[in-house]
Amino acid sequence: MTVSDPTAIDHSGSAEWYRTATRWTQLTFVEDDPLYLDLDFWVDVLRRTRSNAICLSAGGYMAFYPTRIPYHYRSRHLGDSDPFGDLVEAARGLGLHVMARVDPHAIHADAAEAHPEWLARDAAGDPIPHWSFPGVWLTDPFSDYHQDFITEVAVEITREYEIDALFANRWEGHGGVSYASGTARRFTADTGRRLPATDHPGDPAWPDYTRWRSRRLSELVVRWDDAVRAVRPHVRFIPNRGAMLTRDLSRELIDDRYPMFFIDKQGRSGLEASWAPGRIGKRSRGMFPDRPVCLITSVGPEHHATRWKDAVADPHELRAWIVDGFVHGADPWFTKFKAQCFDTRWVEPIAEAYELHERCEPLYSITEPTAEVAILDNVALDPTRPWGGYATPTTHEDGFYQALVAARIPFGYLAAEELRPDRLHGVKVLVLPQCQALSDDQLAVLRRYLAGGGSIVAAHESTLYDERQRPRHDLGLAAEFGVRLIEPARGPIKNNYIELTGDHPITAGFEGADRIIGGTRVIGVSAEPGAGVWFRFIPDYPDLPMEEVYPRLPADRPAVITRDHPGGGRTVYVAFNLGEVHWEALQADHGRLITNAVRWALRDEPRVVLDGPGLVDLAVRENDDDLVVSLVNLTNPMAMRGQQYETVPLPPQRLSVAVPEGVSAVTARLMITDRAVPVRIVDGRAVIMIDPFELLEVVRLSWSR
Repeated sequence: MTVSDPTAIDHSGSAEWYRTATRWTQLTFVEDDPLYLDLDFWVDVLRRTRSNAICLSAGGYMAFYPTRIPYHYRSRHLGDSDPFGDLVEAARGLGLHVMARVDPHAIHADAAEAHPEWLARDAAGDPIPHWSFPGVWLTDPFSDYHQDFITEVAVEITREYEIDALFANRWEGHGGVSYASGTARRFTADTGRRLPATDHPGDPAWPDYTRWRSRRLSELVVRWDDAVRAVRPHVRFIPNRGAMLTRDLSRELIDDRYPMFFIDKQGRSGLEASWAPGRIGKRSRGMFPDRPVCLITSVGPEHHATRWKDAVADPHELRAWIVDGFVHGADPWFTKFKAQCFDTRWVEPIAEAYELHERCEPLYSITEPTAEVAILDNVALDPTRPWGGYATPTTHEDGFYQALVAARIPFGYLAAEELRPDRLHGVKVLVLPQCQALSDDQLAVLRRYLAGGGSIVAAHESTLYDERQRPRHDLGLAAEFGVRLIEPARGPIKNNYIELTGDHPITAGFEGADRIIGGTRVIGVSAEPGAGVWFRFIPDYPDLPMEEVYPRLPADRPAVITRDHPGGGRTVYVAFNLGEVHWEALQADHGRLITNAVRWALRDEPRVVLDGPGLVDLAVRENDDDLVVSLVNLTNPMAMRGQQYETVPLPPQRLSVAVPEGVSAVTARLMITDRAVPVRIVDGRAVIMIDPFELLEVVRLSWSR
C-alpha cells in the first residue's frame, strides 16, 4: 500500500495512518445511550456511508467505558457494559480507523468538591457553573485537571483500546479568563503581571496574557500528544481547533503536532451562503496545503442562537454542504448526537454524499488544487479576546467571495502567514478585500510579486495597517496602486455614487449608466501620474428630504484606479468598501465591478471558463497529464441563507479549457455520469458540452503529448 492509495486502510501502526482516514462518522454518546445502543444499526450506517474512520465519545466529562480512574464520572447507565469498546471492536472489524473523543470542559459535583482547584473561577473567585446544565462546573484549562487528569484518561484509553487518535472538544476553556488562584499564580510567575480584567480592554496585561495563554495551551497539546505516543507510537492526540488552525497557538511548538485538522462548522446558520463549506476547505489549504482537513457536519440543523441536536437537516442541505466541502479539499465528517435515532432521514443523504466522495477520491488523490486567482486570508487576532477561537470571515471577504463564485472564476486562498514567493507561484491575481494587518516584510513580497508579473486587486484600507494593526501614514502599496492618501476612511455614508469616466474593461457592462452605487465607507485618495481613473466619487448629497436629493458638485476624487506595471502585472485599487457593500446589498453592479477588476488583472482569458445559467461553485485540480474541473450546482431557492430544500437541476453548460503547449490530443470524461464526451479544439481551447445534472459533475480532461 502507498499513502496515495485512498482505498487502502493503513492499520500497520504507521505514523501516516491519517492520510487514509477520509470519510468520518462521529457518534457522540449521551448518558442513556448504554440502554439504547443498537450496534447493528451503526454497523449498517458505517457500511452504507463507506466510512473509513470513526470518532467515538470515550470520556472526560462522562466515561462510556469501564474507567478505573477516580472521579472520572461514568454514565449512570453503564453498568457492566462498554458501548465505546463494543463500537471500537465493530469498527476495527470493518477496517476503520478509530478516534476517541474526550471532553474536558466540565466536571460533576463530586469531582468539584474533591478538587476545587480544577474549577474555572470568575473575577470574584467563585466557581463558574455550567451555563446550560445545572449541577456541573466548568474547568480551568490551566489547572491540574487538564494537565494531569485528562492526560491519565487519554493514557488509559490508549492503553486499553486499539485506537489511532484522540480528539478533544471544548478543551480551551470557557471563553474568558479564569481567575482561579493557581492560574493567577502561574501567570504572575511567568509574566510578572496580574491577570487582566475582562471588563477593561485597555488593561496592559492583555498582550502578555494572550501570549501566555497561547503558549500554555500549546504546551498542553504537546503533553497530551507525548503521553499517548509513549503508549502507542502511531497514536496522536489532536485537539479540536476550528477555523483558526494554529494561528492562536505557538506554532513553533505545535505545528508538527497537527498532522490533520478537523473544522467544527456543522452547518449554515443565519446569513450564510451555500458556498460556505467550500471556503473552509480553501482557507485551510491556504495555510497548510499538504495537511488533510475534515469538515464536521451535523446531521441536524444549525442555528447561532438555538441548538436542535435531535432534529434532522433537510437532505438537500446535507448533500450540498458535504459535497461543496470535499470538492474544495475538506474531507467529509458527519456527527450524530445520541446513538438512539428519533428520525433516520439523515442516513440516505449522508450515504449519497459519501458515495460521491468515494467516487471522486481516486482522481482527487492524484491531482492538486490549482487556481489563477487567490484571496489573501489576512486574519487579525484581537488580543483582548484570545479565546475567540474562530477565524470569522469579514463581510468584505464575503462580498468578493460571492462575486467570484457567481462569476464562475475558480479561485483559492493564501494565508498571509504563508505569503512567500513559492506559495504565490501560479497565482496570477491576488485579491485583498480588506487586508488590515500586513507587515513591511509581507509588503516587500507583494512588491516582488508585482515586479515579477503578478497582479493585485485591493479595496478600501488594504495595506494601510501594519501587522499590529497600527495605521501607516499612507497605504503600504500606495506607489504600486498609483495613489496617495489624502483623507482617512469615513462613513457610514448614505446615497454615495461613483461616476464612470471613460471606456475600459473595468467599465464593461455598465452601458446606459453614467454612474452606479458607490460605497458606505470611503477613503480619500489622489491619483498619481500614469494611473488610470475609471470611476470618480460624486461629492456627498442628502438622501432626504426628497426634494433635496440631487448632486451639487461634479465628480472629483478617484474611486477606482488601475495601473499597468513594467513587469507585466496590473493593479486595481478601489477606494471604498466594495466587498462589504456588495455582501450587504448584493447589488449586481458591485458584483460586476469585482468581476471586471479580476478579469482585467488576469490579462488573458481565464484558463477555465464555464458558460451557462445557474449558480455553480468551481474547483480545479491538475497533474502533468490531467485537468479536473468539479462543478457543484448551488442553484436553489435558499442559496444565500437558511436550509436548502430543493436543488434546481443545472441546465446544459459549455466548458472551455486552455490546452497546454505540446498537447496533441485531448479526451474528456464525465466522472459522475461515467461516460466519455466529445472534445472540440477551438483557438487553442478544449470545448465540451455538459448535460444537465443535479448536484455534482466532475470533468476529467486528459492530455496526450
